[in-house]
Amino acid sequence: MTTATSWPNFETIALEWRAGKSGVAQVSMNRPSVFNAFDEQMIQELQQAFILLGQDPKVRVIVLKGEGKHFSAGADLKWMQRASSASPEWNLQDARRFAAMLYVLQSCPKPTVARIQGAALGGGVGLACACDFAYAAVDATFSVSEAKFGILPAVIGPYVTNAVGKRQAKRLALTATRVGATEALSIGLIHGISELAELDTAIDQTVAELLHCGPQAQTEIKRLFSKLSVAEVTPEVLELTAQTISRVRGTDEAKAGFEAFLNKQPAPWIES
Repeated sequence: MTTATSWPNFETIALEWRAGKSGVAQVSMNRPSVFNAFDEQMIQELQQAFILLGQDPKVRVIVLKGEGKHFSAGADLKWMQRASSASPEWNLQDARRFAAMLYVLQSCPKPTVARIQGAALGGGVGLACACDFAYAAVDATFSVSEAKFGILPAVIGPYVTNAVGKRQAKRLALTATRVGATEALSIGLIHGISELAELDTAIDQTVAELLHCGPQAQTEIKRLFSKLSVAEVTPEVLELTAQTISRVRGTDEAKAGFEAFLNKQPAPWIES
């Protein structure tokens, strides 16, 4: 891996270019001794990293991974123990910071891919669901585990619900059951499973597809789809979609994409 000189050094995460993939940044959670459980500092650093990479014109795709045996054990229990004895005001501000980090990840203008091995627990499931894509090793496990500690998955709830639907999300949250990768795939929690040795190959196949599509178009897709819900197509939705496509058709990227297609040439954003 090659770390970009323009990116800062963090204490709990590492930013680097993904090997052999131009334009693909990798965010590695780097607390393997606690299974990449996150605390106040990691939350802050993850938010800073995704803001930074989202604004970097050299970055096309972002992969989120965890160092060591596990993707993420969710919230650091020492952090949660501190929160249980803190004031309501401190707890509210702390929860708002966690919520802001997940929203920054979900709304990042660049496509995001979660690489999951081992366990994804609690907030680790939230991180996976906030990414656009999630791929897991065949022996990975998932648990929305908060109820086991007498709390609830409030901040991650919207992302889990968006990923698997309300009924499955409630089942996962109410029972805190641990599901394997095959079941996680069947309910939409992840997009694919592979043997651990083949996991990066599977991810890179999706990354290659992402790199063949227009980067501005992908940003527009993420922005538009974030405003759509599974519901009646109202006049407001009709107008939103019409306004969006009419505006994007006139962009330089769209003009270049159509010209390249008609001339049977690669689009200008595709590297040879």
